[in-house]
Amino acid sequence: MSSWRPRALTPFRRPKRKTEAPPAEPPAPEVSMESRSGPTMAPVEDSLIDAAIYRDGRRIESPQTLAATYERLRELPDTIAWLGLYRPAEAQILAAGEQFGLHELAIEDAIVAHQRPKLERYDDTLFVVLRPARYKDAPEEVEFGEIHVFVGPNFVLTIRHSQAPDLAAVRRRMEGDPELLARGPEAVLYAIVDGVVDGYAPVIAGLQKDIDEIETEVFGGAPRVSRRIYELSQEVIEFQRATRPLLGILDGLVAGFENYGRDEELRRYLRDVADHVTTVVERVDGFRHMLTDILTVNTTLVNQAQNEEMRKLTEASYSQNEEIKRVSAWAAILFAPTLIGTVYGMNFDHMPELHWLLGYPFALGLMVLTSATLYLLFRRRHWL
Repeated sequence: MSSWRPRALTPFRRPKRKTEAPPAEPPAPEVSMESRSGPTMAPVEDSLIDAAIYRDGRRIESPQTLAATYERLRELPDTIAWLGLYRPAEAQILAAGEQFGLHELAIEDAIVAHQRPKLERYDDTLFVVLRPARYKDAPEEVEFGEIHVFVGPNFVLTIRHSQAPDLAAVRRRMEGDPELLARGPEAVLYAIVDGVVDGYAPVIAGLQKDIDEIETEVFGGAPRVSRRIYELSQEVIEFQRATRPLLGILDGLVAGFENYGRDEELRRYLRDVADHVTTVVERVDGFRHMLTDILTVNTTLVNQAQNEEMRKLTEASYSQNEEIKRVSAWAAILFAPTLIGTVYGMNFDHMPELHWLLGYPFALGLMVLTSATLYLLFRRRHWL
């Protein structure tokens, strides 16, 4: 097992470029899908957050190393071990896999990380991938993590690639309930899944708050609300990918417990968690539909606002055209007598009616007649 190495996989997401100096440690595999490797590997103990051996639901020993835990587990009958690793390097995961005889495909998934939530069985070992989430108030976004859980006949090994959730709280809860912990490794798995699902409640509340704020912004005419709707929709979709597979995982666990004759009380606990997951999935589905409807309403309101602006511009243009027509009509009416007066004011010797007795009244009458004719013509065309 120690000579085995994972095969190369195509990265799913590249780490973001940064202008500042590169960090001292490589990016986490849940971000880059590349295993943690380097010229110098830290010892396994550096990633071992806690290790304990339990008998009848009570901690009897707390080994300091993974190897010591494995040895004591072999020496002590009727005991289970619970080990927690936090962001271990590739060599550390390989060492744990060699000690507990884990399947190479499961080890590969644990090294590469960035897996979808799933449940797989390798002989007598269960491999469960969970995607915890937590809501960050300051940036108003959802942060997703990843936990890999190996459940064997007498051990539970957790590999955590993110800060959330706090598995120490899950351990304290189980140690405070020895009767539940005494039910075996499957009880520990139940507690971990239950802790992850309980962590979804603040996320649901945070997303609901964001959606309420977006609704207010949409009807308030906020200019950049469309971008916020899009970004929140992406988070809801990611949250949906983290929660929806849990229904199949829990169904598989319950069916497996029935097939392998596991404790009926644990099956009840798992069904209770499945009810909570169903509620979460339904809420998330509702959020996605709500955001789709909000985006549609926002588009409609934007179009209505644009149409209203166009209507106002059209009305203003129409009013302006009417004014231009009136001014043009009066200019034409006033231009006709001016033109006649200009012609008869040239004082040429040979002009018609220049020495006619009625020439002056005739010129004035022609001016009035031309102006009246133009006025009636423009009036008929509704220019005046």
